[in-house]
Parts: sequence; structure tokens; C-alpha cells
Amino acid sequence: MKKTLITLAVLAAATGVAQAQSSVVIYGTVDAGFVSERGGVNGNVNKLDSGVGSASRLGFKGTEDLGSGLSALFVLESGFNVDSGTQDKTGSIFNRQAYVGLSSKTTGTLTLGQQYTPWYNTLSKVADPFAAGYAGTAKNLFPANTRTSNTVLYTSPSINGFDGDVAYSFGEAKESNKIGRKIGASVGYSNGPLNARLAYNNTSNENVVAAQSTGSGRNWLAAANYDFAVAKAYVAYGANKGLNSAKLNNNGVDADGNNYYSYDPAAASTDSNNILVGATVPVGPAGTVMASFIRTNDKTAANADADQWAVGYSYALSKRTSTYASYAKIKNKNGATYTVGNNSNFGSGDKAFNVGVRHSF
Repeated sequence: MKKTLITLAVLAAATGVAQAQSSVVIYGTVDAGFVSERGGVNGNVNKLDSGVGSASRLGFKGTEDLGSGLSALFVLESGFNVDSGTQDKTGSIFNRQAYVGLSSKTTGTLTLGQQYTPWYNTLSKVADPFAAGYAGTAKNLFPANTRTSNTVLYTSPSINGFDGDVAYSFGEAKESNKIGRKIGASVGYSNGPLNARLAYNNTSNENVVAAQSTGSGRNWLAAANYDFAVAKAYVAYGANKGLNSAKLNNNGVDADGNNYYSYDPAAASTDSNNILVGATVPVGPAGTVMASFIRTNDKTAANADADQWAVGYSYALSKRTSTYASYAKIKNKNGATYTVGNNSNFGSGDKAFNVGVRHSF
């Protein structure tokens, strides 16, 4: 009888250890808001939108301790539209992130699948006071380079505040390994109030139809923010060279093929730069004011420049729920067709206001 009790106790303890060493978490964000857009060729547009501050999503993530400081991990994440209850990408299940990998406390993390690029992580987490969301998102004027499929990503551990990552995305075209290939990398330093990062993104322009290389689109981004306690300051500089280095997020036309504005759109620049200055200011125990100015300088003959001013406010009702309001205006020049969107949608005009609520679980 004693042996049986001892055996059961050992098994129970072992089971408890196993459970403690692996875990699966269900998480998500539900974000919806009222959006009012102005200045486009279709006039005033008022709508209920999903994913204004951050994209609405449902995700699963898990880890398993393999011993000796090594663990397995995975993430599966699906985006959806709160306003309609539909998937945000038709025909796709885990259309946001989907990867599996191994992580070591001493040597870093290697993941395989669809993932955020090092360039986008730098833009959204270091450069932009709006964190790539709301009306003031930096994605309105900066190239997005958000996620890539078929990607191998290595992320180093942090050593004295320094870390880096490198990504390679396979094009997987039988005609050439260069078709659809993307390469990205970043290196950063974070210590106390300072967070700084330098990122690079390269998109191959190899084309099946043309059967020849047209070079690549290349993006560099240097960004930093510094927390002064009374305010956090942001600054960023981006340089974009080559075909498809600064593709318009909306391609200058709406879903029906109509120009967003009453003039003919300028072609996407093959040589441009972006600058951003901004700040977040805490207001009381739960409020935050966000503000930024962005300038895009088209260095080609078209000179299709644009400026954006943006301001926003978020208020934390709890650790998981917040309300927000934001406004942004873009001044397009010489045929530029940039639009004021938000985290999940491109927008339809040069001005937009939004107010909404976001809940995370």
C-alpha cells in the first residue's frame, strides 16, 4: 500500500512538472471604431471599421521546455473583421502569423513560417508613437513591409543591451530562386530610457514574365525613442531606393479601380526618403497623448512629396481595455496619392478622424 502511494505521488509530481514545462495560451484583440474620412474623390465616407488601433485577431501560442535552456515554440494567429464577422483575408485561416521554432537562452531563437519583418518591427515598435495604428500610423507614408511568408528568422539574445535579427524569405518559384525573395535584418540597443534600432529590407524584383532581373527594392530605417518620463520622444529616418522600394499601400486607386483623388496619380517613387518626429505624453494615471509629423521626399523628377500631421489620445479603462480618438491630415504634392488609413485599412482621403474601443484577452 505504501509503495502504491509513493508511486502515485511520484507520478503526480512528474505530471505537475510536465504541465509547468509546457503551456498553450489563447489570446486576441477585438478593436472597432467609428471612422470619418474626408478629401477623397468619393467625398465624405463615414463607417464602422475593424482594427483601427491594432488589428483584430485570435491567436494561439505555446512553448515546451526541452531542457538545458532549450524550448520549442509556436504561434498561430488569424485576423478578422469585427464590423462584419468575416476573415480579414478571404480563404486564409492563420493569415497573420504562423510559425514554429526553437529558442535557446544562450544562442537565440530560430523560427520558420509567416512572420513580421525586422523592418516592420522597427517601424512599429521603435519609430512610431502611434505604434502603426490609429489615423496617425506611420504606414500612411512609410513603406510597410509588414509580414513575409516562407521565412526563416533568427533573433539573437540580448547582450549588454544589444540584439539583432536576420530574416530570409524563400520565393519558391521554379523559374528562379530570386523571384519573390526577401531579405531583412536589424540591430538594436535598448537600455533604460533609450531604445534605438537600424533595419534593412531587400525585395527582389526578379520577374517570371520579364525573364530577367530588374534589381531590387531596398529600404533602410534608423529609429530611436527616449523616455524622459514626462514625455517619450521619437525620431526616424528612412531611405528607399529601387523599383518597388516605396510602393503605395493603396496603389493610388480604390477597390473599383478609381483614383482616390481627382487628379492622375504619380508613379511610386524609386528614390525617396522619410523623416518622422513625434512624442507620447502621459496624462494622468491612464491617459496618453500621441503626436507625430512625417515628411516623404520623392527624389525623382516627379517630386511627389507628402506631409502628415497627426494627433491622438488613448485612455486605459483597465489593463486590457482602452478607448481612443485620433486625427491625421496629409498634404499631397505633385500627384502624390497617399491616404489617411489606420492599422488595418488604407483609407480613402487625405483626412481622417476615428474614435473607438479596444479589448485584449
